Amino acid sequence: MTTVLVSGAGVAGPVLAYWLRRSGFQPTVVELRPRLRLGDGGHAVDLFGPAVDVIERMGLLDAVQAARTRTVTLSLIRPGHRPVDIDMSALVTGVASRHVEILRGDLVKLLYEATRSDVEYLFGNAVAQLSDTGSGFEVTLTDGASRTFDLVVGADGLHSGVRQLVFGDVPTQFLGGYLAVYTVPYDIRPPGRMLAYNTVDRGVAIYAVGGEGRARAVFLFRSDRELDYDHRDLDQQRGLLRAAFGGLGWDVPRLLQALDDADDFYFDEISQIRMDSWSRGRITLVGDAGYCPGPAVGGGTSLAVLGAHVLAAELTASGGDSAQAFPAYERAMAEAVRQSRTIGPSVLRTLVPGSPLQARAIPPVLRLLTRLPLPIRRRLTSYGGGPAKMLDAVVLRDMEQTPTDP
Repeated sequence: MTTVLVSGAGVAGPVLAYWLRRSGFQPTVVELRPRLRLGDGGHAVDLFGPAVDVIERMGLLDAVQAARTRTVTLSLIRPGHRPVDIDMSALVTGVASRHVEILRGDLVKLLYEATRSDVEYLFGNAVAQLSDTGSGFEVTLTDGASRTFDLVVGADGLHSGVRQLVFGDVPTQFLGGYLAVYTVPYDIRPPGRMLAYNTVDRGVAIYAVGGEGRARAVFLFRSDRELDYDHRDLDQQRGLLRAAFGGLGWDVPRLLQALDDADDFYFDEISQIRMDSWSRGRITLVGDAGYCPGPAVGGGTSLAVLGAHVLAAELTASGGDSAQAFPAYERAMAEAVRQSRTIGPSVLRTLVPGSPLQARAIPPVLRLLTRLPLPIRRRLTSYGGGPAKMLDAVVLRDMEQTPTDP
């Protein structure tokens, strides 16, 4: 039985482990965090088209639909004026005919629950060293344990440790923005509303999570240079967020006041990973570790789900032969990955206005957009391809027709 070490228990890792185990492989998932933040943690993520198909094939679509965010109205805040309310269903229909928005923590919980009974998970651990034995890898973990695996997959995100060990320093492509997300005490009425406040180079959105009185605050801001900070130093990141949004009106001071009490604070640069190849020998990368299109702006969750399924299908079809499976996996994903690189910059420019004129134009433009015929809405909301169309470049292999006993 082919053993596979999967580094990362976010989205791509558990999806990959599910399909590998189903095909007779023996996956082990290691995760740096001592425990997963399950439930409503993280920000809202989107599943489009073929990614929804993968979730359905896993038997999880009903559960994912039940956990969807249910945001129905986007209220654009204009201090001194009445908010402009936008029907979110009209915008979503414009993006994709098949789409689910779900909090990342809810999705991670469902994926973990679907795999925990027959997949080995090692929490509070990470890959510290990889030694090629000629037929596999001796893997030293951060707790000092040593294990041997036939194949290794990095599914450990934008700051992938496996990528660093195997490929060295891979420069990120900075898209000119930063993202912060955390939970705040905030009662949004009526239910199903998202409040959004935009000003030049900065945007804030708030939507309810986990019942009454709690909401997720999302901050986006532009920067003409990369900020110098430690991606594990949360206090330093809180300072950067306060510096970027200090002095703004509306409820921004109140949201920033809740920053110190948030135990789920997340901050990161909006950057892409661009690699000519994300495989080397019997090691490969999947999802953001290999081809991150940009956090919150590029359809990365859908790309990760799809990439994990494609990788598992190619390994299954090849009987575990990485020399055959990994190049086939890269060929199958190449066009979607290429298209994904064009989406993030366009979405960032759309979400965060770059001038006072653009900030004033957003409410009337969105209101007009929801009233246009469906074909025009789809064209205008695709950003030159868009997440939904990007994923259509990948053909899902029917796993039922490619059984293997590695």
